[in-house]
Amino acid sequence: MKMMTCRQLGGPCDETFKAETFEEMGELSRKHVMEMMEKSDAPHLEAVAAMKSLMEKPGAMEEWFAERRKEFDALPVG
Repeated sequence: MKMMTCRQLGGPCDETFKAETFEEMGELSRKHVMEMMEKSDAPHLEAVAAMKSLMEKPGAMEEWFAERRKEFDALPVG
């Protein structure tokens, strides 16, 4: 298992997620963000807006995901 925080994945908080794969980590993060959006959590809403802005730039989202995957891959298994 590897561990990352919401902040490491582009979010605003230190909620931690544990997963075997980067895809699982992404899914845990997505669920967390959705829950926080349902609660109208302002910092998470701002993070989502920033991600949407990033998606408007060609290649930016792919680069962002590649960087997060690289960070995930470098984490120790624990």
